[in-house]
Amino acid sequence: MLIADYFQLSERQAEQFAQLDALYRDWNAKINVISRKDIDNLYEHHVLHSLAIAKLLKFTPGTTIMDIGTGGGFPGIPLAILFPECRFVLVDSIGKKIKVASAVAEALGLTNVECIQERAEDEKRQFDFVVSRAVMPLPDLVKLVRKNISHKNQHNALPNGLIVLKGGGIDAEVAPFKRTAEVTPIADYLNQIWFKDKYIVYLPI
Repeated sequence: MLIADYFQLSERQAEQFAQLDALYRDWNAKINVISRKDIDNLYEHHVLHSLAIAKLLKFTPGTTIMDIGTGGGFPGIPLAILFPECRFVLVDSIGKKIKVASAVAEALGLTNVECIQERAEDEKRQFDFVVSRAVMPLPDLVKLVRKNISHKNQHNALPNGLIVLKGGGIDAEVAPFKRTAEVTPIADYLNQIWFKDKYIVYLPI
């Protein structure tokens, strides 16, 4: 299995990752959260892509993470499988997408996941990290989630902040934060050709 090539998994985690294919195919037939032609690439384009964040930072037990604009549950659900002792809140303003994410989390028995339909502006709680998959330009995202990042508990190898998965030309987006942002090519960690020109952007806040 592709995931096991890059991560050490328990038997339970391997089972949960294996279940994702049938779950997303079933839900995608009812509610289109992954493009029809892309569902065959679920593990590479969605699951492994989400898990690239775990190559940058291995969250310590007790870490709280908000996934903003989660869609059908990416990157939140794959990360929640990998880090069962961390707490994930998945937020999206579109109800049918949250319905899918909730159903998948429930089917997998992920007790560390909470799925909420709301606009990011309305979520007032604070977390150690906010993660996201290319939902909006970085400066806009920073403005939106700055209020959600806690400065109190720093218990990871990186200071609390924002971790975003981005693709293509990102120089202009990152330019306002060039002194603090760390941009890492995903190809440094994952050798699938699809990850060429894809990046993890980390910004301490």
